[in-house]
Amino acid sequence: MTRQPPPILRITDLHVIRDGHPILTELSWTVQPGEHWVLLGPNGSGKSSLLSVLSGYFFPTNGSFEVLGNCFGRSDWRTLRSHLGIVSATLAAMVPQDEPAAFSVLTGRDGGIGLWAEVSEAEVEEARCSLARVEAESLLWREWRLLSQGERQRVLIARALIRNPDLLILDEPCAGLDPAARERFLQFLQRLLQLKGGPSVILVTHHVEEIVTGFTHLLALTEGRVAASGPLETTLDSSTLTNVFQTPLKVLRQNDRYRLEFPDQEVVN
Repeated sequence: MTRQPPPILRITDLHVIRDGHPILTELSWTVQPGEHWVLLGPNGSGKSSLLSVLSGYFFPTNGSFEVLGNCFGRSDWRTLRSHLGIVSATLAAMVPQDEPAAFSVLTGRDGGIGLWAEVSEAEVEEARCSLARVEAESLLWREWRLLSQGERQRVLIARALIRNPDLLILDEPCAGLDPAARERFLQFLQRLLQLKGGPSVILVTHHVEEIVTGFTHLLALTEGRVAASGPLETTLDSSTLTNVFQTPLKVLRQNDRYRLEFPDQEVVN
């Protein structure tokens, strides 16, 4: 009998309380191999707090958190983190301005910031290969300060991929991109989701317009609780989004992309 692989991520009845205030409540979530998830919710819904748990910066008050069957608190956290690649604005702000993309990518091997050691030809080739995976090989020796916002995102994704993680988490990767750059990035993201042997991806956003073809599931949060969880086709609808954002919304789909509309409302003088 073939043994089923463990879920990449399993969170069970997670509670996070800080200073007596509940931040996350009764949150359960499972990501299976081959699934690509959208983590959706308004500001203050608990998305960032959940990422802090996944990063190891927030310790759950109650509940369990497993990565590939390894339980947080009973396994070496360094082992758990090696299976996760996280790309965030916080990380982007810490990269030295004069660091070439090759060095930024290589820091992903141990999760550090700034690379000051000598770099071998083999390591440069490793960085080149990782950049090629994100269609950014030409950026190999370009300094961070000279990269556009979209180029920086690709370099950080290459940095995350250098360890071949099982799960890649993109925390609002389109923030700060102009409309044209955002669309170019989303087209790249769609290709990334189809990458053979690539990781499962979690996109953290509050814009349905950023949900491209290839994403399979949705976890929607509101006020620190799960509002919806499951396949996109059964969860991403007007009722769910109206509940999540606490305002009447209509979800429209055209050419495999989503957008929101506000239903006509009577104007009161």
